[in-house]
Amino acid sequence: MMSVFNSSVLYPRFLLTGFSGLESRYSLISIPIFLVYAASISGNITILFIIRTEPSLHQPMYYFLSMLALTDLGLSTTTLPTMFSIFWFHAREISFNACLIQMYFIHVFSIIESAVLLAMAFDRLVAIREPLRYVAILTNGVIIGIGLAIAGRALALVFPASFLLKRLQYHPVNILSYPFCLHQDLIKTTVSSRQVSSIYGLMVVICSMGLDSLLLLLSYILILGTVLSIASKTERMKALNTCISHICAVLTFYIPMIGLSMIRRYGQNASPIVHVLMANVYLLVPPLMNPIVYSVKTKQIRDRILRKFKK
Repeated sequence: MMSVFNSSVLYPRFLLTGFSGLESRYSLISIPIFLVYAASISGNITILFIIRTEPSLHQPMYYFLSMLALTDLGLSTTTLPTMFSIFWFHAREISFNACLIQMYFIHVFSIIESAVLLAMAFDRLVAIREPLRYVAILTNGVIIGIGLAIAGRALALVFPASFLLKRLQYHPVNILSYPFCLHQDLIKTTVSSRQVSSIYGLMVVICSMGLDSLLLLLSYILILGTVLSIASKTERMKALNTCISHICAVLTFYIPMIGLSMIRRYGQNASPIVHVLMANVYLLVPPLMNPIVYSVKTKQIRDRILRKFKK
C-alpha cells in the first residue's frame, strides 16, 4: 500500500477541465473551437506562404510578421491536442511530464509573441523616424539576431519555472482549471511550499511581458511624437496608418491576457465556465485575429492573397 502511495506522489495524475456542466454538449461546443483552430492554422500558414513566395515582401516588416505567424502556429498546435482530447474523447487525464511540457511551450510562445510585438513596434519606429536609413538599420543580420534573442530569452526564462515545479509535491490526483496546463494553475495544486515558484513566475512575467509592454508604450510615444512633427496632415495619416495593424495585434494579445489575470484575481465567485472561456480567448484569439488583421489592413498582403486565389 505504501509503495502504491509513493508511486502516486512521484507520478501524480492531472485532470484537465473543459466547460463543467456542459459535458453532454461537448460535440457541439467543439465545432466553433475546431473552426477557430482551422482558421488560425490556415491563416498563419497562408501569411508565411505569401511572404515566402513574394520577393517584394522580403523586407524587415514582413520578416517580423513571419515570426509572429510562426509563434501563433506554435501556440495553436501546443494547445490543440489536450483541447480536443477533452471535447471529442472526454479524456481529461494528462501525465505530469506531458503537462509540464505543454505548460513550458505555452508560456514560451506567449513570451515570444510579446517580444515579437515589441520588435514590430521597433520596426515601425525606425520606419517612421529614419525612413532613409530603414533598410540599413534593419539588415538581415540584425533581424536574425533579434529573432534569436527573442527565442533565447523565452526558452531561458521558462525553463527554471518547469524545473521548480518538478521539485514540488502534489496530490495523487490534481484537478486543473483549464483544458491545458498553465504555470499559475499547476502551482495551485501543490501540497509543498510554493513561494519560490510563485516569486519566480512573477519575475518571469515582469521581465518579459511587463518589460515588453513598457517598451511598447515608449515606442508608440516616440512614434506619436515623430508623427505630430510632420507638417503635412496627409503624411501624418499615412504614417499612422502603417501602425494600425500592429496596434490591433497588440490589443488582441494584451486585452485577453489582462482579462484573464483580472478574472483569476477578482473573479473567485465567477462561474468556472467564465474562467475557462477567458483562458480560451487568451490562447485562441490572437492566432486567429493576427492573420485576419494583417490580411485586411496590409494592402501588400491582401493584394497578393487575392492574386493567389484568382490563379
